[in-house]
Amino acid sequence: MPKMKSHKGAASRFSVTSTGKIRRRKANMNHFLGKKSSSRKRNLNNAGLVSKADTQRIRKMLGK
Repeated sequence: MPKMKSHKGAASRFSVTSTGKIRRRKANMNHFLGKKSSSRKRNLNNAGLVSKADTQRIRKMLGK
């Protein structure tokens, strides 16, 4: 039986940390940045973590 392929849409959006948590990007950092404060943009720049409710589903899409 062939290997399972990872979901490429998920693979480009999520990465697994060394401790096994799943890292994601935060929304609202693509455009309309002029009206957002510097502190807000700095906070959005930091990667967020996926909630525990979604972790198992995303891990399955990533083939982990």
